[in-house]
Amino acid sequence: MTTYLNALGVVCALGRNKQEVAQNLFAGDCSGMVDEAGWVRERSLPVGAVRGELVPIPDDMSLHRSRNNQLLLEAALQIRPDIDSAIQTYGHHRVGVVLGTSTSGIHEASQGLTHYIHEKQFPAEYDYQQQELAAPANFLADWLQLSGPAYVISTACTSSARALMSAQRLLDLGVCDAVLCGGVDTLCELTLNGFSALEAVSGQRCNPFSVNRNGINIGEAAALFVMSRQAGDAPSIALLGSGASSDAHHISAPEPTGRGALQAMNKALSRAHLKPQQINYLNLHGTATQHNDAMESQAVATLFPEGVPCSSTKPMTGHTLGAAGALEAAFCWLSLSPVNVDHVLPPHLWDGQPDPQLPALNWVTPAARLASIAPRYLMSNSFAFGGNNVSLIIGDAP
Repeated sequence: MTTYLNALGVVCALGRNKQEVAQNLFAGDCSGMVDEAGWVRERSLPVGAVRGELVPIPDDMSLHRSRNNQLLLEAALQIRPDIDSAIQTYGHHRVGVVLGTSTSGIHEASQGLTHYIHEKQFPAEYDYQQQELAAPANFLADWLQLSGPAYVISTACTSSARALMSAQRLLDLGVCDAVLCGGVDTLCELTLNGFSALEAVSGQRCNPFSVNRNGINIGEAAALFVMSRQAGDAPSIALLGSGASSDAHHISAPEPTGRGALQAMNKALSRAHLKPQQINYLNLHGTATQHNDAMESQAVATLFPEGVPCSSTKPMTGHTLGAAGALEAAFCWLSLSPVNVDHVLPPHLWDGQPDPQLPALNWVTPAARLASIAPRYLMSNSFAFGGNNVSLIIGDAP
C-alpha cells in the first residue's frame, strides 16, 4: 500500500512556513546564515537560526517549555487542521508520533547547569524532563491528547530520516492509521562546541564538494509530516522507498569508499521498485567536510554512472543535525508540491571549484527544471556518526 505524506509543517533558517521556505529554497537564498559570536568562545560562526519570537508553549504545559518544543509547535500549528482531521477520522489511540532529535532540551539544561554552578540551585523553571530525548514526542502527544505510540529516535544526523522509516513501519504493521513524523533540533552550545572541538565547523558559509571546503555550519529546524495510508487533499506525495545501513566504520568518520551509503541508496531503490535512472533529483547529505563529501561523491558516482541532478542545501540552512533528514525530505516534498510553480530544483551553492580528487557530479543550477508531470522521483540522503546511513525516496503517489 502507498504511504502518503499528506501535510507538511516546516520552520528553518529559510522561513517560518511552507511558502517562505519554498520561495527562498528555490531562489538559493543563503541570507538566513548569519555570523554570530557567543556560541563558541573566541569564534564568530555562521549559524542557521530561526529569527524572531517563537510561539509560546501553552501555560498549562510549562514542564514542556523548551526552544526545541517551540520550534516543533510552530511546525505543528501550520498543519493543525490536517492533524485534527486525522484524529477525528481514526481516533486518538490510532495516531502515533515518531520524531528524530539530537539535542532535545539540552540548551535549557545547559542554562540550568550554569545557574546551578553560580547559585547552587537550579532555576525554578528548569525541569529534567525538558532535556530527555523523548521530550518532543511526549510534548506533541500530550498537547494533542494522543494515546498511540509516541517516541523519539536519536541516531545523530539520520534521526528524523529514520523517524519517517519507523512511522511507515507502524502503518505497515497496522499499529497506527496515521503518524505525525519528522524531526526537530535547535542551536545550542553543546553541539557547536562539540563539532568545533572535532575541527569540523567552518568559519565561513559551508562550501560542499569544493576543493576549498573546510567544514560544516550548524542550523536549527523543525519539519513535521502527517503520514497515512489514505490520500489527503492535493498534492498526493508519498514516501515510496527507504533504505538504511550501518557500516560501523568509525565513531565519527564515514567509511571512505561509500559502501554503506551505497547500500542504503540501493535498498531505497529496491523498496520503491525503481532503477537509478528513474531518479529525477538527489538531495545530498553534503556537509562540506573533507571525508563526507569524498565518500558521498564516490557512492553517488557508482550508483548513477550517467549522472543525476543533485545539490546540497546545507549552505542555506546549516546542518540541522537530528532534523536534517526530515527537513531535506521536506525540500523534496516542496519540489513536488504546487508551491513550486516554476518546477525548479534546489540549486547547489558553492564556489564552483571542484575537487579534482572527487568524481564529477551533475550539479543543479538555477536553470534546471523538474518535469511538470508525474511520475517524478526524488531521493534524499542522510549520513551519521557511527556509520549510520539512510536514503529516502519521495515521489508522486501512484
